[in-house]
Amino acid sequence: MNIDNIVSPTLITDKKTCLNNIRFMADKAKKHNLIFRPHFKTHQSRIIGKWFKQYGVNKITVSSLRMAEYFANDDWKDITVAFPVNIREIETINSLAEEIQLNLTVENVESIEFLKNELKYKVGYFIKIDTGYGRTGVSFDIFLKIDKIQKSASESDKLNFNGFLSHSGNTYNTKNTDEIIDIHNDSLYKLSLLKKQYIEKFPDLVISTGDTPSCSLADNFNGTDEIRPGNFIFYDLMQYELGSCNFDQIATVMACPVVAKHSARKEIVIHGGGVHFSKEFIIIGNKNIYGKLVHLNNKGWEKTEQDHYLIKLSQEHGTLQISDELFNKINIGDLIGIIPTHSCLTANLMKEYLSTDDEIIDHL
Repeated sequence: MNIDNIVSPTLITDKKTCLNNIRFMADKAKKHNLIFRPHFKTHQSRIIGKWFKQYGVNKITVSSLRMAEYFANDDWKDITVAFPVNIREIETINSLAEEIQLNLTVENVESIEFLKNELKYKVGYFIKIDTGYGRTGVSFDIFLKIDKIQKSASESDKLNFNGFLSHSGNTYNTKNTDEIIDIHNDSLYKLSLLKKQYIEKFPDLVISTGDTPSCSLADNFNGTDEIRPGNFIFYDLMQYELGSCNFDQIATVMACPVVAKHSARKEIVIHGGGVHFSKEFIIIGNKNIYGKLVHLNNKGWEKTEQDHYLIKLSQEHGTLQISDELFNKINIGDLIGIIPTHSCLTANLMKEYLSTDDEIIDHL
């Protein structure tokens, strides 16, 4: 990779690190006898998708039907859409269900009633369960609502019950790894109650979980049958600060040109703003942090001696506050690296990657 050829914000990914991250998670799934159905919403790339096949992955998760179409066209045949089904997309649902094993996510009877009347081909369905995140899903203990969904679905020969799907996104709001494990174990306990309630009637039901912090750190998956982490392919500053990964597991960095320096404030301005990183932030000290500075080289990147952060974003501008010593070393026109706070959103905005092997990697 020749970084001298980079002239504008460019998302760089390290293939070797990605492969190591895939191997790590695939080995963990194998160790615990789990189905490994990684979430592809982070990378959204056919090329990176193929890297997973080297580790025996043949089932994937996506977050939209459009994404399901994209990967189905690259010969993925078993795809779960881990987002509440949008019944307005019934034509796409039927088109996909004709060609692949499509698994939908539902959380209300209304969606089931519509699907019963409009489905032309068989689909699997998971009932989305809320174990404490509070974003969406049926609360784990409302058996009456779950029973109504299952009863309605049982009246159709097109709907096959797969099991229960949950996402403990509240692990992203924790302050330490102990809190992550506590949330994970609490989720497992709640899902175990569901499994106990329904396993006799549905002996093949699957309990599917999948946040990256829990899947990275936990060694207890009792009662879980399937994991669906996604962010682990790249990790990012948020995961690093949570303790979900170490620095060497971070597999993507944004390369940004330096366009201005302001000595009175010890700030440098880069071409790299909200349209590149998104405006998602974490709080370190009392500041909103949008990324972390690293040194770029033709092999990738390395840590700076001190921590320096991306502290302000507008549409195209990014501002870093740095030490006197580093301020004097960075010049207008230099290229610096920024570990994004949230690699999923950054990748979605950038739409393609430059690998450290100097390959352009596609994105949906």
